[in-house]
Amino acid sequence: MSYVDEVLAKVREKNSAEPEFLQAVDEVLNSLRPVIEANEEEYKKQALLERICEPERQFKFRVPWVDDNGQVQVNTGYRVQFNSAIGPYKGGLRLHPSVNIGIIKFLGFEQIFKNSLTGLPIGGGKGGSDFDPKGKSDREVMAFCQSFMTELCKYIGADTDVPAGDIGTGAREIGFMFGQYKRIKGLYEGVLTGKGLTYGGSLARTEATGYGLLYLTDEMLKSNGIDIKGKTICVSGAGNVAIYATQKAQQLGAKVVTVSDSTGWIYDSEGIDVELLREVKEVKRARLTEYAAQRSSAVYHDKKAEGTNVWSIKCDIALPCATQNELNLEDAKALVANGCKAVAEGANMPTTLDATKYLQENGVLFAPGKAANAGGVATSALEMSQNSERLSWTFEEVDSKLKNIMVNIFHNLDDAAKRYGFEGDYVVGANIAGFEKVANAMLAQGVV
Repeated sequence: MSYVDEVLAKVREKNSAEPEFLQAVDEVLNSLRPVIEANEEEYKKQALLERICEPERQFKFRVPWVDDNGQVQVNTGYRVQFNSAIGPYKGGLRLHPSVNIGIIKFLGFEQIFKNSLTGLPIGGGKGGSDFDPKGKSDREVMAFCQSFMTELCKYIGADTDVPAGDIGTGAREIGFMFGQYKRIKGLYEGVLTGKGLTYGGSLARTEATGYGLLYLTDEMLKSNGIDIKGKTICVSGAGNVAIYATQKAQQLGAKVVTVSDSTGWIYDSEGIDVELLREVKEVKRARLTEYAAQRSSAVYHDKKAEGTNVWSIKCDIALPCATQNELNLEDAKALVANGCKAVAEGANMPTTLDATKYLQENGVLFAPGKAANAGGVATSALEMSQNSERLSWTFEEVDSKLKNIMVNIFHNLDDAAKRYGFEGDYVVGANIAGFEKVANAMLAQGVV
């Protein structure tokens, strides 16, 4: 049995109740076979893969808080500090009812390689809670965030672990958490990223993941002789990533015709109105039915009633920006049948393994999330730099750095794929390019 197969068997046995984590490990290790086989003796002796698949530490804690009726509620909080070989742990905090330790571990594992790809000195981590901010008052969200940070603050710091936002954790939640950290620790430091501009946040951070997704997608298309201008794009999701991916795509001359949320999706034949979408989602925190009600060209589809999704619409480019495993094999078949040329992941692992394989086998350019959505964490690292230097860069400065990072990520993964004989396989390229840097750092630092 090969070293990869040995480790996969151990990981499956040890983490059998964590399907998302197993899926992430399976995808990464299988694509790393060429690198691992070339260094098998050393990696096995140093138990490199076992160490990279096991978090350095993980925390699970109770989060009690009081709702507006005076009732005490209890949620579970998590922080997984996965790998610090190249820098302090860095990764978001997800607030969603689906959150469990397996999902946090999958996200933290992916974050190791994503953060490595940025070229910046940040390690991999992730955290969150099964708390749902939807439908909660600002006071209830504050009560939860303060209780959550009261425990989390024991394990984080500007040079130790720097959390950020994720699904359910926006500027409001980061603000409440930062205030509580500062109150308890008595420190004004860059311990969280995604902060407001008045207290250490970075311009362009809000837009970064969506903009970065388009910078990499555009570079991938150019390298394959395709111009993004005039292309039709389907986007899933209606959160931060989807909104700003739509905005940047339309700035680049493409037309985005779909967005979605947890209950339904919109098809807008004239192209998504980004300002209306921002008003509905960021200001009113409302459902997409409100978008459709205000725009005559938009048609709303109820997911449960119709059983359809955005991938049924004919498009040139698909950008899944919602959540994990949202694009399955049937969706991939529909995209291929409709002539889709490229898929780039704005969310973390939104495409199932069989769907990814089908897309690649049918000549669709595929950019995995750990590369395509790295713009968010890259700009978080730029925010950390500004905090450390007590500086604030202009939007243009940050956006320019972000674009350079994303273009470099594409060429690094493209080169890695070619080096190992997998030209055009950007999944393999991304995993190899991210892994090599972390592996070398781990070996240099000894058995830790």
